[in-house]
Amino acid sequence: MTTLSQRRYHITTFGCQMNKADSERMAGILEDMGFEWSEDPNNADLILYNTCTIRDNAEQKVYSYLGRQAKRKHEKADLTLIVAGCVAQQEGEALLRRVPELDLVMGPQHANRLKELLESVFDGNQVVATDAVHIIEDITKPRRDSKVTAWVNVIYGCNERCTYCVVPNVRGVEQSRTPEAIRAEIEELGRQGYKEITLLGQNIDAYGRDLPGTTPEGRNLHTFTDLLYYIHDVPGIDRLRFATSHPRYFTERLIKACAELPKVCEHFHIPFQSGDNELLKAMSRGYTQEKYRRIIDTIRRYMPDASISADAIVGFPGETEAQFENTLKLVEDIGFDLLNTAAYSPRPGTPAALWTNQLSEEVKSDRLQRINHLVNIKAYERSQRYFGRIEEVLVEDQNLKDKTQVMGRTCGNRLTFFAGDINELKGQLVKVKITEIRAFSLTGEPIEVRQPVSV
Repeated sequence: MTTLSQRRYHITTFGCQMNKADSERMAGILEDMGFEWSEDPNNADLILYNTCTIRDNAEQKVYSYLGRQAKRKHEKADLTLIVAGCVAQQEGEALLRRVPELDLVMGPQHANRLKELLESVFDGNQVVATDAVHIIEDITKPRRDSKVTAWVNVIYGCNERCTYCVVPNVRGVEQSRTPEAIRAEIEELGRQGYKEITLLGQNIDAYGRDLPGTTPEGRNLHTFTDLLYYIHDVPGIDRLRFATSHPRYFTERLIKACAELPKVCEHFHIPFQSGDNELLKAMSRGYTQEKYRRIIDTIRRYMPDASISADAIVGFPGETEAQFENTLKLVEDIGFDLLNTAAYSPRPGTPAALWTNQLSEEVKSDRLQRINHLVNIKAYERSQRYFGRIEEVLVEDQNLKDKTQVMGRTCGNRLTFFAGDINELKGQLVKVKITEIRAFSLTGEPIEVRQPVSV
């Protein structure tokens, strides 16, 4: 049997940016414990699946992966199998009945407790950690996948009760980190050479509601806007992004801050889910399509060039053809730079899953194809504005399909390729003249490399 110091681990991550950030923290814990990363899961002694339950196909994929490793465990008795994340939280002990080879089932709120939970596993226990807890502060050092960009959680959980969404059930209630802890993590990232930070929250506009402190006039001292002002001048960091926003809480004050603060990228990710008011009410989203349009109008008044991305669901229970066409009209009128679309998928424990007015898979598939066709057309139209322009691109990596090129993103989050040596340019801000446009990416010629000057 291998000793702990020789053991190798592999993590497979499904789903959202929050899951990716959690995986990086858990990888950091494992490396602190003496584990080494293995690219190939079949060479690993510990396998962790960090799971997503937003849609059924992601959940089924987890079971498929798990089945293969459960068989492997019959030949390799010291293989440690872990399911973390939202499927773990949702299924709990039922997962052990389905896959008895599992050693540890842990919900997302327990990510920072991985070492303590594993110690119990190594003592011979089969462990389920899905109880609601106050999340321990991020004292772990993540094993970050990038050396240029980094995720920083600012708020965990979600208090919304959208009728289609399983997230509040699996990620728990909102828990904001303190501004001081967030700033300290970003300062450390700046010292390590990271150039871009993405602030993460399931509902980032809710940040601070659970933290103490108000002004004499009754204003909360800890809003997300206040946080942006507080962290904006961290040395070494050149760009700040954030996700995900909720239209119900999105304020003009936040838009004004983004326009004023030069490090905040002109890119907003604000899901609208449907362009029909009756459906928005059935979804319990708490806003109308008119309010959503006003938010976008306000952003474009302050920042005419800002990129707007969003999420939309088609085929929600009871959606009529006319209601779907209202969504198409919203997409047509606004012209998103990127739109993540999905056909509605009933999720366990959500109200909409029990409704009798479910649509057929054929109708959902047809509507998904139609909206995606429109999304591609509008994104290509939005890309036109970049042609011939000089854009500043933060170089993140080599283009794996063409090793003579590097890739990075514009301030507006457009993926951009250009000729260059990754060894010289990684982490650099490069001025690039755009010579070729596509719906979701650009190609250009480098004009000038700028050594970042930080505040």
